[in-house]
Amino acid sequence: MSEFSQRAVTIREVAAAAGVSIGTASKALNGQGRLREETRARVIAAAERLEFRPNKLAQGLLHGRTFTVGLVTCDSFGRFSIPVMLGAEDALGAGQISVFMCDTRDDPIREQHYVERLLARRVEGIIVTGRRTEPRPSIGTGLPVPVVYAMTQSTEPADFSVIPDDLGGSLLAVRHLLATGRRRVGHITGPQRFLAARTRAAGFADALAEAGATAAGETLFGEWSEEWGRQGADILLRTQPDVDAVFCGSDQIARGVAETLRDRGRRIPDDVALVGFDNWAPMALGSRPPLTTVDMNLGEIGRAAATHLLDVIGGVPHQGGVRRMPCSLVLRESTRA
Repeated sequence: MSEFSQRAVTIREVAAAAGVSIGTASKALNGQGRLREETRARVIAAAERLEFRPNKLAQGLLHGRTFTVGLVTCDSFGRFSIPVMLGAEDALGAGQISVFMCDTRDDPIREQHYVERLLARRVEGIIVTGRRTEPRPSIGTGLPVPVVYAMTQSTEPADFSVIPDDLGGSLLAVRHLLATGRRRVGHITGPQRFLAARTRAAGFADALAEAGATAAGETLFGEWSEEWGRQGADILLRTQPDVDAVFCGSDQIARGVAETLRDRGRRIPDDVALVGFDNWAPMALGSRPPLTTVDMNLGEIGRAAATHLLDVIGGVPHQGGVRRMPCSLVLRESTRA
């Protein structure tokens, strides 16, 4: 191994070894300018001998590239945006592209400010993410860079959005409960004004209908909280004392349900099986017993959004629409057969 391979070789050293100026060496290595073939070959030979590795960012800047994208989020807590961002970085990392993350705090004016600042930084694309799958206004049409939406969707049909398949996730959960022999399944979920709550409730009803089963009472809509889980479980046990399974719209709700079931002497899963939604580790693993739950695969959502963005940046024609990414079921002790 040469002495130069121990550290990053500079273009100045390549130029010196080839006996040319730095400008000439740069032109030779980037295939630019009018140079004699002998000179170009001498520079390339020197670069190979010294094991020179060009700075990709500097190369990109010569061609008007910055190797950066912006990520605009309203999820201050990071519960959903951080896993999405990590997935996006996995996909972008292959192209050595960095991510600027901007938190809008649900403020449209702040959001517009960040979009303008990202464009001023000459980012090559923007990923918009959030904590709800509700359709939201586009950050702008006719922008000079491509935009994709992840864990949220744009009201503009021409925009490309990636969201979890909440309906499919609910089908997985309820089919699993029925497969373990449960027949009186209740559903406790979040606010009815949320698209996710309504969609998961629809999946719950569809799964029961296809199996010819009947729900244990009506779907109970409330809040995304442990407290509502405790209250909802109390209502369900009073009105449907023979319930033998509960599908919850979130892990937080499921953890509250688990507390009330224990307080009422109902064993999980012997008497009542329990399934959550989100696969949020602090809730799912902290519950007693650990929760079987639906994983929205947020990292995959981020990867899919970033891959689409890279394709468009690379020249692939942009396609609008909504892509729903499959969820998966993570089995734990709360539904043990």
